[in-house]
Amino acid sequence: MAGGGRLVIAGGGLAGALAALALAQRRPDVPFLLVEGEDRIGGNHTWSFFDGDVTAEDRWLIDSLIHARWSRHDVIFPKRRRTLPFGYNSITSDRLDAAIRERLRPDQLRLGAPIAAIAADHIVLDGGERIDAAGVIDARGAANLDSLDLGWQKFAGRIYAFDTPHGLDRPIIMDACVDQADGYRFVYSLPFTDCTMLVEDTYYSLSSDLDRGEIAARIDAYAADRGWRAARIIGEESGVLPVAMGGRIADLWEGVPVARLGLRGGFFHPTTGYSLPDAVRNAALLARQQDFGSAALHTIFRKEADRLWRQRGFYRLLNRMLFRAAPPSERYRVLQHFYRLDPALIGRFYAGRTTLLDKVRTLSGRPPVSIMKAMKAL
Repeated sequence: MAGGGRLVIAGGGLAGALAALALAQRRPDVPFLLVEGEDRIGGNHTWSFFDGDVTAEDRWLIDSLIHARWSRHDVIFPKRRRTLPFGYNSITSDRLDAAIRERLRPDQLRLGAPIAAIAADHIVLDGGERIDAAGVIDARGAANLDSLDLGWQKFAGRIYAFDTPHGLDRPIIMDACVDQADGYRFVYSLPFTDCTMLVEDTYYSLSSDLDRGEIAARIDAYAADRGWRAARIIGEESGVLPVAMGGRIADLWEGVPVARLGLRGGFFHPTTGYSLPDAVRNAALLARQQDFGSAALHTIFRKEADRLWRQRGFYRLLNRMLFRAAPPSERYRVLQHFYRLDPALIGRFYAGRTTLLDKVRTLSGRPPVSIMKAMKAL
């Protein structure tokens, strides 16, 4: 490799860290450096995915990172409750951080190094230090997403340690039997152990504003209503994820000299905002390359971003229905209606592999919102 002789991965969030792990495991011949501005990898997050979201061919990358797995999960709506018979998995930032520290050599990892600028053949750190490279990948999180037509999935969560077993043996992915404040609202509960659980309050909203204090009080009230008496809070997290309704993915790439991964490159499921499946697939794709120069990688990953954007138009259409055809207090009806469908179809939806027949079935039946408003939104 010309230039600095190595590949620099800028950003140690999920996408950047998985890219580094893929190279370390499958391409020991490729010199690389992972640079992260904070003192740990992955921030403070829990990433989850359904079994079908990641192909069997790519599970080698993440199986060892899974913190908890359940074979089934529940959804709860005012007029529908179901147990879905396919698996759900969670990865924690603590687990990701530990894996990076264990599997990368000291010369492959630089922490506590905020990045000021990126070019095709180098990066510059805040203090002015320049790190030369043959190739650069920008995985520093979301940027310029305001060029897209977006709603938001925003959440805050608390991990509780209970004095006695909470009694929940599988996740509740959506409990929408709560006050529908600030758009479509549901509570998400992951029972990590018999006495620990992550409880998140989630909103599908046109506003990205997140009042963490108010939501924390709602989480405490929800846990108390369920009879879960908390001994202590052992962790907290929050986030705001994009939900795409339209726009041009090219706007995220124009004038950019290097490849982008994660939210910065537009790699997320349009409806859930989840980026883990795309991050896994892109990390595996990176490990299969032969040319790790900036130009070659930019071409590969821009084509992938364009391909996924075209392929996922149906999800953006449904998102417009969710946000623009239903008043905020009744958006839950769209999801309640969706969950009448076959579990295999639901699994393909979340995996981003919806078929033509799936699309017909999803839009069939009595519309959960006004037909006139739905037509206008679509």
